[in-house]
Amino acid sequence: MPSYLHDLLLLLFRNRHGSAAELLRGLDADVPEYDEVHAESSDLTNLRPAEYRADLVLFLIRGEHKVLGIIVEVQLGCDEDKPYTWPAYIANLRARHRCPVCLLVITIDDVVARWAEKSIELGPGTCCTPWVVGPSNAPAVTELQEAKKNVELAVLSAIEHGRNNDISLAARIASAAIVASADIDAERSGMYIDLILISLLESAPEAVEATMNSLKYEYQSDFARRYFFQGKAEGKEEGKAEGKAEGKAEGRVELVLKLLALRFGRLTEAMQARVRGAEDAQIDDVAERMLSARTLEEALQPLC
Repeated sequence: MPSYLHDLLLLLFRNRHGSAAELLRGLDADVPEYDEVHAESSDLTNLRPAEYRADLVLFLIRGEHKVLGIIVEVQLGCDEDKPYTWPAYIANLRARHRCPVCLLVITIDDVVARWAEKSIELGPGTCCTPWVVGPSNAPAVTELQEAKKNVELAVLSAIEHGRNNDISLAARIASAAIVASADIDAERSGMYIDLILISLLESAPEAVEATMNSLKYEYQSDFARRYFFQGKAEGKEEGKAEGKAEGKAEGRVELVLKLLALRFGRLTEAMQARVRGAEDAQIDDVAERMLSARTLEEALQPLC
């Protein structure tokens, strides 16, 4: 069964189909011009063989014609079966829709990325090469304006760079993605912020968990709560895993507090009170400044 992280990553592409084409262009793939993107059935079974089902199938549409099929696969580990099934996905989709098809693999591990990007030898003179996006080549979305243009791509960027050795860069990317997520509809906003925090827990569990505990953070989306507790809290009291967040939507102040703590470490009670007492315009200034600030004092300069 796919993990919570697999499903949440795939959701980014379901919510914004155009992100797959943007990533391919970032990899220098020859992506044709298109007017729109359609999602279609991911069942790639032929009439007779065993079932093949991809994670997501997208088509770039120009006028009335499909100009490119994109098979999106989220791959969190190496799988010896995929070099055999991936070419079947491509061949079946190409034959069914009579258009060019490519495979885009999304992973959050460079080891898996290196495995996935290898050409698959099908026979003498014939091979299949996936396009792969991982931590080493994922776009680094650090500017808030860019993050707001494509929130899903900004969230993916935050997840991909969460383990970056350049902690300052990783924090800027995560901050831009979270601030951009705060400005979209409540359902997606809560889910994306949860996803970024869950991914950070994967890479730095002690630091992030301490931050979340200090701010008494509760996951905002039912989807993220369900998958988080299934994946992380087996053996704990079921009542705790199924506890509901009692409808309290995170305000902008609490979001800024969370980002400051993630970026600069746990905040004192006095510092939290100082931020909570700020005016709306000051909070907006802090949200912008902390994307590039090198110290907590520099980020909070608007409150002086």
